[in-house]
Amino acid sequence: MAFRPPYQMQMPPRKKKSLLIGINYLGTQHQLNGCHQDIDSIADFLSYRGYTNDHRSRVILSDIPGVPFNSPYYPTGHNILAAMDWLVCEPNCTLFLHYSGHGGQIDSQDGVEDSLVPYDFEQNGQIGSRMLHEHLVTRLAPGCTLFIVLDCCHSGSAVELPFVYRSDSDGQISLMDNLKAGVQLYSEAENLIEGGFSYNKMGEARHLLAGATSFFQGIKHMGEQQEEGLQGGEFAGQYGSENKVVTMFSGCRDDQTSADARIQGRSTGAMTWAFLETMKRSPRPSYVQTLQMTRQFLDGSHYTQIPQLSCGVEMDLDNTPLML
Repeated sequence: MAFRPPYQMQMPPRKKKSLLIGINYLGTQHQLNGCHQDIDSIADFLSYRGYTNDHRSRVILSDIPGVPFNSPYYPTGHNILAAMDWLVCEPNCTLFLHYSGHGGQIDSQDGVEDSLVPYDFEQNGQIGSRMLHEHLVTRLAPGCTLFIVLDCCHSGSAVELPFVYRSDSDGQISLMDNLKAGVQLYSEAENLIEGGFSYNKMGEARHLLAGATSFFQGIKHMGEQQEEGLQGGEFAGQYGSENKVVTMFSGCRDDQTSADARIQGRSTGAMTWAFLETMKRSPRPSYVQTLQMTRQFLDGSHYTQIPQLSCGVEMDLDNTPLML
């Protein structure tokens, strides 16, 4: 009798979905030039990587001429959030989000939040990091991975992920662990208060708490935690505990701007160009290699912005290829 290998059930391939947002702010005093080109270039790259462009798998929001303002594909704040909810709603999918447009910073009860700037921001406001975290991370369906590229100013903490990595000009990677830094500040504030009341101590404690809350802006019940007292350990258990596989490459630090550039005769975002050049040179790079090479391309073209990598979970970034 001929040998027959044991039956193995073939798992269906994971569905791939993408959301591409490019806003040139046509007809306004805030006009950019390269954002439409960015999403065209990213769309070509994703097609090469196995993403399809049917309406169930890809949504594009853009203010390109011909798209009516009342269309669901016009990049208003409402439409952007609705499209993000569509992106993350199905379980067991590989997801990609690219945003090219203005980034800003808005005041919040805990300080300043990074934000995305919809076309209609002057009428309806910007989309702050708290809201982005809720729609992209908290609502991410089980079994999904989400990869984000933000080519905009002030984008380092725009999705409020707990682990942030930066590359210096020599290619060295450093980790800014938001979770540990925030808990340390809470602990220092608690020690001040336990040491006895004084106006100086209370003022210093408030300063430390203000710094700590900037690390925890994605948490819903921050106000309740503060009313209950400085429970740093309990708070730490909530922040970062979602364990969502979300990774984000941002075009710059929170305090920097991203260039709307002209490279090789074409208008483009500098971050988008550098990311795609990295993908061309190294089709299966690790996360660390991608961050290092993207920084090298920007630095070599005399752009001072420093790209960052943020993660929702701790990962072996040296040995893990990009989840695309």
